[in-house]
Amino acid sequence: MAFCTGLIVANLYYCQPLVILIARDFKIDTHIAGKLNYITQAGYATGLLFLVPLGDLVERKKQILVVNAFIVLFLIGAALSPSFVVLEVMSFFIGFTTIIPQLILPLAAHFTTSENRGKVIGTIMSGLLLGILLSRTVAGLIGVQYGWRAMYWIAAVICGLMFIIMAVRFPKSKPDFKGNYGELMRSLGSLLPQPVLQEACMINALAFGTFGAFWATMVLYLSGAPFHFNSGQIGLFGLAGAAGALAAPLAGRLGDKGNPRDMILVGITMILVSFIIFYLFSNSLVGIIAGIIILDFGLQAVHISNQTRVYALIPSARNRLNTIYMTASFTGTALGSAMGLWLWSVNGWSAFCAGGASLMLIALCIYIVYHKKLSALHKAIAK
Repeated sequence: MAFCTGLIVANLYYCQPLVILIARDFKIDTHIAGKLNYITQAGYATGLLFLVPLGDLVERKKQILVVNAFIVLFLIGAALSPSFVVLEVMSFFIGFTTIIPQLILPLAAHFTTSENRGKVIGTIMSGLLLGILLSRTVAGLIGVQYGWRAMYWIAAVICGLMFIIMAVRFPKSKPDFKGNYGELMRSLGSLLPQPVLQEACMINALAFGTFGAFWATMVLYLSGAPFHFNSGQIGLFGLAGAAGALAAPLAGRLGDKGNPRDMILVGITMILVSFIIFYLFSNSLVGIIAGIIILDFGLQAVHISNQTRVYALIPSARNRLNTIYMTASFTGTALGSAMGLWLWSVNGWSAFCAGGASLMLIALCIYIVYHKKLSALHKAIAK
């Protein structure tokens, strides 16, 4: 599951180091080509909202295989795109169908005991996050050698192979929801009053926003002065993020042993520190690499701890809980990517760093407010 999750989620991020090559091919500004980042993320958020809830209504393995077949078609469409507009449309639908990791995670949680859920989620998240981060490295290197279209052809082949692996290896699950699709979607509203879900959604959206802003803006920063890196060199920075991704199982185990909420505060603090490092050491490769590792470690601590808490709320509604949680998260990613590009156009790297740090300060305020609210709720339940 971790292997498949990593290779499939990579589809969302191949475009990031390829922006320079795509802009050159279609003779457009790099800033315009950068829109592919948040268009793909917006497609993903939309797919999370409309496709992931179906996992509580239909057999999950069958849904995974059908959606995966459509991914292959849209990747081929991207590789054949005759214009940037067509590539934008294909990118949206690549995002829309690359929601399979968010179907795999509830499937794994379904077959896991509560004592080990954090560890299992952390293991699969390691695969997912390595896929996210290494996809940039692979795409950058392939783009430089063979052109940006080659990456989409290779991705289509990879997803075709994943179809076979998942068809053979994945277990079947029995859906818990009794009703139709309309009733399923309406039931999402009944889950929103959960304070834990509310807090997790808001903090994760802000954390993912910093993540999206960084990777969208970093390409523009490293391609200019003082670095002047090409797509292949920029893609290698994904290796630094991969080092942080390896910490995902550790974050999950720490959450299992204690209160997962404590790890959220650690993660928020680490992400805030990473943006301070980005600002203070903006002209240092060592500083940027250190910031990337800290940023990704912090993101894992926030995300895995929140996800563990959300899955524990209502076992029969895990797909719908995951829908709300991940839709909020990747809406944050899409908006963060757009914010990063806008701040870059306003005042470059320093404006981006200030924006990222501000998002984490807001997250810290939410954490403090909900700490009081959840403490009061627990006391009321105890009485």
